[in-house]
Amino acid sequence: MSNHKSDLQYISIINEYINNENFQKIKSIEHHGITRFEHSVKVSYYSYKIAKILRLDYKQTAVGGLLHDFFISSNDRTSKEKIESVFTHPKLALETAEKEFNLTAKEKDMIRSHMFPINISVPKYMESWIVSIVDKIVATEELSLKFKFKVKYAYNLLLLFFISSVK
Repeated sequence: MSNHKSDLQYISIINEYINNENFQKIKSIEHHGITRFEHSVKVSYYSYKIAKILRLDYKQTAVGGLLHDFFISSNDRTSKEKIESVFTHPKLALETAEKEFNLTAKEKDMIRSHMFPINISVPKYMESWIVSIVDKIVATEELSLKFKFKVKYAYNLLLLFFISSVK
């Protein structure tokens, strides 16, 4: 997955969240060919690392990235339900996260706006932009593996492009 387990600072930031009983439930939900838990940790960790490099609020970025897809759903959803979820899940994830945790305005924005431009919620913070972009990169990589696309190195190239384009 990532080197997140050896990053003690990162683990100390997300520990409360990943050990939450309801958050643990997303370990059993398929998402892009892996679990929603694994996907969320990837997005969180890579967003955290980028925010640290850019000297942004990496703690809130780790939390917002972790909770961006925090909602409970069935693995037996129809194709129609899965497509609808693309548009509706940010709101559902925010509602779920707010029930479990005390979130900052920035963390809420990361969750609410992570599907921009598919949804109309434009990210308000640089940290929200990071989570949104990293989510798309990670999802592309995961789906390429799931469907065996030949997108070798696309993931790393997209991350490199994003980092180099931030001024």
